[in-house]
Amino acid sequence: MLLIGIAGTRLEVHEREWLQHDACAGVVLFGRNFASREQVADLSAAIREAAPRPQLVCVDQEGGRVQRFRDGYSALPALEGFSRRHALDPAAALALAEDHAWLMASEIRASGVDLSFAPVVDLGWGNRAIGNRAFSDTPAVVAAFTRAYVRGMHSAGMAATLKHFPGHGSVLEDTHFEMATDPRALEVLQARDLVPFAAGIEAGADAVMMAHVTYPAVAPEPAGYSPRWIGDILRGDMAFAGVVFSDDIGMKAADSAGGVGARVDAHLDAGCDAVLVCHPELVEDALVAVRDRRLDPRPVERLLGRGTRDWESLLADGRYNESRRKLEGLV
Repeated sequence: MLLIGIAGTRLEVHEREWLQHDACAGVVLFGRNFASREQVADLSAAIREAAPRPQLVCVDQEGGRVQRFRDGYSALPALEGFSRRHALDPAAALALAEDHAWLMASEIRASGVDLSFAPVVDLGWGNRAIGNRAFSDTPAVVAAFTRAYVRGMHSAGMAATLKHFPGHGSVLEDTHFEMATDPRALEVLQARDLVPFAAGIEAGADAVMMAHVTYPAVAPEPAGYSPRWIGDILRGDMAFAGVVFSDDIGMKAADSAGGVGARVDAHLDAGCDAVLVCHPELVEDALVAVRDRRLDPRPVERLLGRGTRDWESLLADGRYNESRRKLEGLV
């Protein structure tokens, strides 16, 4: 199945046609698709009305520099700020991270959007793409925050997505623009970068997003289209039974698989349940690539928002204003 990107703040005729395709499982929204809370809700409704089957509407609303919806939404602090508080008062810091998750997920669900791809559970070791998106550089600390964040998202009725498996934070390169290779052995990764993922899976995380990083000591291809990483390690050794997303195949590091069709095939053949095609100019080729495949939307449909929430009920929730107040000092 595919999660696609669209160009603007309303659906165009050809985008409505994309949503009719059997392989289209949903849409990933970006800043280019946002004008206001009301517009996002209308766009989400239009996406669902245009498709013959349920559609998963997604966004990256992590906080800090990765927050696609801003005007009318809480200014969410980057995750890195929680680490400093954890050094002083671990319990209070974890409770605040859970509030962050609940607040983020509640606002997104009240907008008619099902899923924010969160939390980032990469280690904060200076990667150019991750930066202050990571909770900490310490595996046990990130693991503790991961459990709290998953709990907060679930309490707001949103599925949690751990990213970027098996860990993007310990390489320098930004895979949006360059290839990335991590030479460490599996045993080292298991003792460090995989610790937060194991904690998140134990906490009931619903999905995992793969990294476009190659770990040649473990497998020859990037993790996102590696049967070893997805089938043997994530599904087998770590017993993960949820949904596996690719990262965006429009990123530079995905070029190693070949053209658009080859990228889609490689990720699906390796065991991804859904491939992200976030650049609208790549969607047509991606749809062609899956036309002869046996498609199964059921795994992705399990991530649809749990229960309903609107802004009126959210604003009347005492936890809402209290959470916003407590988080203001971290922005």
